[in-house]
Amino acid sequence: MRYYFCKLLPPRPTFMADITPAETALMQEHGRYWRGVMSQGKVVAFGPVADPKGAFGVAIVRLQDDTDITSLTDHDPVILANAGFRFEILAMPQLVHPEFAAG
Repeated sequence: MRYYFCKLLPPRPTFMADITPAETALMQEHGRYWRGVMSQGKVVAFGPVADPKGAFGVAIVRLQDDTDITSLTDHDPVILANAGFRFEILAMPQLVHPEFAAG
């Protein structure tokens, strides 16, 4: 298994404060998409981070060794909409989590 920290950067730092109705609908699609990926066992956790310097989204992803992380991030509705969002993806050499801990 491989693990990734996926940071979703919004189109502007003030996004959470001034989100438009169209962006709200897009974010709802985004949430449905990641819940679906989570139901496949590929996401450990995801959600918004209220960083005072600028909010962002995060997903911790768990994939089989032969799966490319961009096969998930490139199909996120916010990316497909070309609405100014982008992902920063960082590999995690290991993940410590009670569900995955070896006995």
